Amino acid sequence: MDFMSIAFAIVALIVGIIIGFLIKKVSDNKRIEGAKANAEVIVDDAIKQAQNLKREALFEAKEENLKYRNEIEAELKERRNEVSRSENRLIQKEENLDQKSNNLDKRELNIESKEDDLNKRLQSVTDKEARVNEIIQQQKDELERVAALSRDDARELIIDETKDGLTQDIAIMVRDAEQQAKDEADRNAKNIILQAIQRTSTDIVTDNSVSVVQLPNDDMKGRIIGREGRNIRTFESLTGIDLIIDDTPDTVVLSGFDPIRRQIAKIALEKLIQDGRIHPARIEEMVERARKEVDEKIREVGEEATFELGIHSLHPDLIKIIGRLAYRTSYGQNVLKHSIEVAKLTSYMAGELGEDVVVAKRAGLLHDLGKALDNEIEGTHVEIGTEIAKRYKESDVIINAIASHHGDTQPTSMISVLVALADAFSAARPGARSESLENYIRRLEQLEEISTSFDGVSHAYAIQAGREVRVAVRPDKINDAQAAKVAHDIRKRVESEMNYPGNIKVTVIRETRSVEYAK
Repeated sequence: MDFMSIAFAIVALIVGIIIGFLIKKVSDNKRIEGAKANAEVIVDDAIKQAQNLKREALFEAKEENLKYRNEIEAELKERRNEVSRSENRLIQKEENLDQKSNNLDKRELNIESKEDDLNKRLQSVTDKEARVNEIIQQQKDELERVAALSRDDARELIIDETKDGLTQDIAIMVRDAEQQAKDEADRNAKNIILQAIQRTSTDIVTDNSVSVVQLPNDDMKGRIIGREGRNIRTFESLTGIDLIIDDTPDTVVLSGFDPIRRQIAKIALEKLIQDGRIHPARIEEMVERARKEVDEKIREVGEEATFELGIHSLHPDLIKIIGRLAYRTSYGQNVLKHSIEVAKLTSYMAGELGEDVVVAKRAGLLHDLGKALDNEIEGTHVEIGTEIAKRYKESDVIINAIASHHGDTQPTSMISVLVALADAFSAARPGARSESLENYIRRLEQLEEISTSFDGVSHAYAIQAGREVRVAVRPDKINDAQAAKVAHDIRKRVESEMNYPGNIKVTVIRETRSVEYAK
């Protein structure tokens, strides 16, 4: 290879290197320009995405703000409503306070009026006394002047005449004051009784001695009877309730005078019908379940009654006895409802008279306690209730209220009297017991007619809702011994001719009055 070839190769190599470098540089510039273009596109996309995200964030922020604003407005609205209700309650309380203040003002005016009246009467008496002294002095001077009497004799004469005059004046004033006090006491008693009755509103509950159970079909009657009657015999022996199955479609009647047993039988029979498996062992199991269920219900009812009246610290056994009253009726009236009503009436009247409201309410609730056990224990419900109250350490006031609410013993406190009154109100109002208004009025009229049919009787009045009749006889025709005979004869005729609940007390009154009027 010659030098020229080598030189040419070297030159060609250099030229090639230069050309390659130039080509690479051009290619790099193009890639850089493409990268710049791509970067600009990416930046534009990023800006657009950022703007979209910004708009979405703003939209979400606006929605969140609107939602929060709505919540705040709802909360403010509820608070405004609560404030409005509070204002209404305050206004009502202010009105009640104003009413009470007006009543107190009226009472104060009435008291002031009575005080003025008494002051006037006192002044009148003082004036009369001064006038009497003046008259005495005048008579003394006159007697000393015209009569041949000593000073002592004249004094005796004047004093005797003055005493007679003053005695008459005082008797008239005492009679007027007694009549006014009696009228005022009658008005107050009527107002207290009317307010107590108006504030008490209880439902009238009646019950019967039978319960009806509906059957899904008539085929169930045969299953209840069982083979050769073994199911029905088992059921009746376990519950003590007669099961009456007759031609009435899809119906079975439970008959018995013990409402608790009848309720146990009803629940047990309904469970047996629902279960479908009716045989002696299953009957025994269901009756036991029903008995536990009724026992629990009795306790709950007793607790509800004491809670309704706000009576606490009762013995748990007493609460269960009270619950039993819910299944006890007296002439169709539910005894528990009656006892609650008596408790409320007694407490209202006790509050008006300044007596212990809590003790009055407790005595009213427990007054018929013996009726819960009178079919299990020997004796009247008054005797049983009194014994139960003593056993559970009730106070003497409550024991006396139970013992005296039918007049068996004398009341020893005002609460005992109020319990007897409330018991009469609750039982006597027409509709409270299973006796129509017409029968009630007819019974009272018949009682008065029998009493007035005897010779020597001037008039007779049936009181205490027909539980007592008071007969007034003429003292010029009937003496004391004959009065006792009249009471005996009236009792005999009432027993033979009338049908009535409970007992009727016959009181014959014989008195002599001497009345004169000063004109």
